[in-house]
Amino acid sequence: MRPSTRVAAALAAGGLAVSGLAVLTSAPALAAPGTVVISQVYGGGGGSGAPYANDFVELFNRGSAAVSLDGWSVQYGSATGTGTFGANSPVPLAGTLAPGQYHLVRLAGGSTGAALPDPDGTGTINLSAGSGKVVLVRSAEGLACNGGSVPCTAEQTALIADLVGYGTANYFEGAAPAPALSATLAGLRGDHGCADTDANATDVATGAPAPRNRATTPAPCGDPGPTPTATPTATPTATPTVTPTATPTAEPCDLPATHQIAEVQGSGDVSPLAGKTVRVEGVVTGDFQGADQLGGFFLQDPTPDDDPATSDGLYAYARASLKDVKPGDRVLVTGKVVEYNGWTELSPVTAVDVCGTGSVQPAPQDLPLPEGKTFEPLESMLVTFPEKLTLTDHYDLGRYGEVTVSAEGRVFQPTDRPGADTARDARRSLLVDDGSTKENPAVIPYTDPQVVRLGDTATGVTGVLGYGFGVYRLQPTAPIEFARTNPRQAEPSPVDGNVKVASFNTLNWFTTLKSRGATTAVEQRRQLAKLVAALKGMDADVVGLMEVQNNGQTAVQALVDALNAEVGAGTYAALAHPNPGTDLIHVTAIYKPARLKPVGPALSSTDPVYRRPPLIQTFRRVQGGQPFTLIVNHFKSKGCDEDATGPDADTGDGQGCYNGERIRQAKATLALIDSLDLPNPLVLGDLNAYGEEDPIHTLEAGKLTSVTKKFIPETDRYSYLYNGMLGELDHALAGKSLLKRVTGATIWHINSDESRMLDYNTEYNPPSLYRPDAFRSSDHDPVVIGLHLPGGKG
Repeated sequence: MRPSTRVAAALAAGGLAVSGLAVLTSAPALAAPGTVVISQVYGGGGGSGAPYANDFVELFNRGSAAVSLDGWSVQYGSATGTGTFGANSPVPLAGTLAPGQYHLVRLAGGSTGAALPDPDGTGTINLSAGSGKVVLVRSAEGLACNGGSVPCTAEQTALIADLVGYGTANYFEGAAPAPALSATLAGLRGDHGCADTDANATDVATGAPAPRNRATTPAPCGDPGPTPTATPTATPTATPTVTPTATPTAEPCDLPATHQIAEVQGSGDVSPLAGKTVRVEGVVTGDFQGADQLGGFFLQDPTPDDDPATSDGLYAYARASLKDVKPGDRVLVTGKVVEYNGWTELSPVTAVDVCGTGSVQPAPQDLPLPEGKTFEPLESMLVTFPEKLTLTDHYDLGRYGEVTVSAEGRVFQPTDRPGADTARDARRSLLVDDGSTKENPAVIPYTDPQVVRLGDTATGVTGVLGYGFGVYRLQPTAPIEFARTNPRQAEPSPVDGNVKVASFNTLNWFTTLKSRGATTAVEQRRQLAKLVAALKGMDADVVGLMEVQNNGQTAVQALVDALNAEVGAGTYAALAHPNPGTDLIHVTAIYKPARLKPVGPALSSTDPVYRRPPLIQTFRRVQGGQPFTLIVNHFKSKGCDEDATGPDADTGDGQGCYNGERIRQAKATLALIDSLDLPNPLVLGDLNAYGEEDPIHTLEAGKLTSVTKKFIPETDRYSYLYNGMLGELDHALAGKSLLKRVTGATIWHINSDESRMLDYNTEYNPPSLYRPDAFRSSDHDPVVIGLHLPGGKG
């Protein structure tokens, strides 16, 4: 998985804190040779008789190459307690540690003792003077484990660069912890920090605390090391010395690989070499070492094995500060094999040697994947997809630079239409990332010369296959050019007839700031401009509206006033809802008085099944003739909360929570039509149910017909994007007699196909992308219906 704050969040969300297991008494070898180790631990600072006023942890680079500590941390747990390492204020680290260099971290203290040498980092951890557990972690996020009562998972263990358990600690390296410490005794790693047999009791001994920092003379392993205490000594008498004969040393590129990449990857999901340090050879296929990128590079064996189950690519978590590489470099890389939340990689990398050049051709792939197959055999390899792929999701384009493409066209909700196959849809889909960990980047892919829309297509998509957040993700190694195969429509498709009806969810049009909708006056003006542009483009004679603030006529009248300022004074008027309910939002409607005349008062329902009671109004053309009745509804949403029990609980059938309530609301709507003897009913609105779900079937069983199903082809029948799948939440269903008068229907795709970064929000959205137009005025597409009503004078 990509090394970022999202990785840590995903680890926490994935439940890495495991309880109820047997207490561990030892840990596997955690520090591979050539890495940074904990060279000294002192927890008696500031106590009675303490020589120093603060606790401290000292780190040391015992390897032969510089190591970046950026994004690492020092963490602590009590010897046998139940608290996790992450609960004790992890101390973040930064900077690059040269071979033989020390790094001093000053921690909590007291009033007794001398000040430490200038620390290289500070924290607030209060170490136990006698017993405890200190871990050096390759992450700034706290580990949700403690190695004892809360065992560390494989993923968490892979993040631990070194561990020192001392005294009575129940988590340590080797067969026993290091000896107990005291106010006057520290734990010091032998050979001035170089000793590392992965056994705390052997490697760490007690002695007087002797803190060393980055200013201390570096002492690479093999040197005697600095004298911990500055003790004056007499100047020795010079004695003749014999210059030894230089022993030839091997060049880095002469040190061969220990394993093939395929051996590291293995034929399963987990590397058979996890936890071991290896040296592999390959050609760099993707360079993402930048500070705002993944922090490493991909390499691939140009002479792969013959096993199709093993990948020949590997990701090396190695920033350019260790060695800057570029695609085409032939490299030998030394590092520890880890499974980082499902992704086999080398981390830490201790050596990168560029030993020439080479080339790897991308492996052609086809979607959908065969049933039962995943991208695991291609993990970290360079691949290309020659076929045409369709953009099916761009929800995180603005935030993370991610999009999803699929073969064989778009992906639809499985409960929206017959024949949708969720498993197959997953196999024909591919997430395309941007090789970056940066959120809300200043430069967003696929926005020049215009932002991509769902339905746009690309061929020849090429990149390396990484992994993160439970999904394989392609990191492009060549620019992806999307063909604008789904151009915008400046206005809805014609629906004919002499009356035009529309339904539109406004996505929380509020005149009150910081409630729902806009949070600032600037955002509110931007939102209003987009809503007006959408309504102007619909040019409907009557529009049922959802998600309008329930504050009397204030919000809806503000919308009407702004719309009339664009299309002419008095063009639209707002209906007054006789029973808007108590929800923060309500349904309402606006209409053209010059085109339609209300017949009788607006009606509603007092049935408590409705959280947002419907608005019912019969209209007739001003010329007279056949009437029709508009019934504007907004059924209960699919979201789950503590009240979603019994028939309202999520049963796993794809209909979400409160399906039972939506069915009851559908039945109540049918009962209203019958009890009020409503002429020519037209039920429309955001019904929060896809086309083949129970609430829609209930209305259809009540002799209402979906005009969108009747008049709109399946490929174009959608109004909402959720979780990368399209579907129709916004419906229009006509009674039998009115159905004969329907001349057409369309869904104007001004919102679901558009990226959310084009909406009115100012937070995170690039200012240059905002336009006061209809596109991304909401998250729902408007539905437009044509009626031909006979009678009257015209």
